[in-house]
Amino acid sequence: MKKTTFDVSRRKFLGHSSKATLALGIGSSVIGSAFLTACGGGDSSEGGDEAKILLSTGFGQTPLAYAYDALEPHIDALTMEIHYTKHAAAYANNLAEAASDEGVDVSRPLEEVMMNISQYSTKMRNNGGGHYNHELFWKTMSPNGGGQPGGDLAEAINGGFGSFEEFQKQFEDAAKGRFGSGWGWLVLDANNLLKIGSTPNQDNPLMDISDFQGIPLLGIDVWEHAYYLNYQNRRPDYVSAFWNVVNWSEVEKRYETLTKG
Repeated sequence: MKKTTFDVSRRKFLGHSSKATLALGIGSSVIGSAFLTACGGGDSSEGGDEAKILLSTGFGQTPLAYAYDALEPHIDALTMEIHYTKHAAAYANNLAEAASDEGVDVSRPLEEVMMNISQYSTKMRNNGGGHYNHELFWKTMSPNGGGQPGGDLAEAINGGFGSFEEFQKQFEDAAKGRFGSGWGWLVLDANNLLKIGSTPNQDNPLMDISDFQGIPLLGIDVWEHAYYLNYQNRRPDYVSAFWNVVNWSEVEKRYETLTKG
């Protein structure tokens, strides 16, 4: 298995990432400018630091910003506790092992590995994806969530899907229709357009091997461990309830950072 370290300059990073940037089309786009600033460094301004904090993902598990019972009744406390302390923690631990085995510089953003995941092991793919996906999942939920987005994101949703209700329908269809385990996504594509899709298992749209590509803005976990204690086999009910906890403020910030650069 090829070992790659990412303690490199921005120029070398772009070289390492050529396959992924070509696949995503982000190399010369407005998306790419903001995303590579966040993930590749090179901008020490206050705005650049904010983008890095917002968009880049570390290799360690971030503490939850809310209590396990904070999302009830939509997501129950026991599910949250098990999901965070067992499932997500296992992905983080296994990712650390894979990173050590494969010579990855864990001071770099995890996104760099995701965009080049074809160069790494199955262990890295499964656990790196699982860790990235869950870190985004926790951040884009909130006890004060729900409602609808505002600002530029609201305009983009209405322009791209016709209405917020139609966007919800398409997102729910993608999440409900994912066979077996996986994730439903709202992403920003290479043309700065919003797209909806899904990925299997712990794959995500950043991965160069993914059939559905883009930069994730919002994701929903449709593995059974995310909802089974409360919803059993009723995945559609869980997906519908998800809207009550979506942290649109976080999603809006991601969208604005990526599109405004």
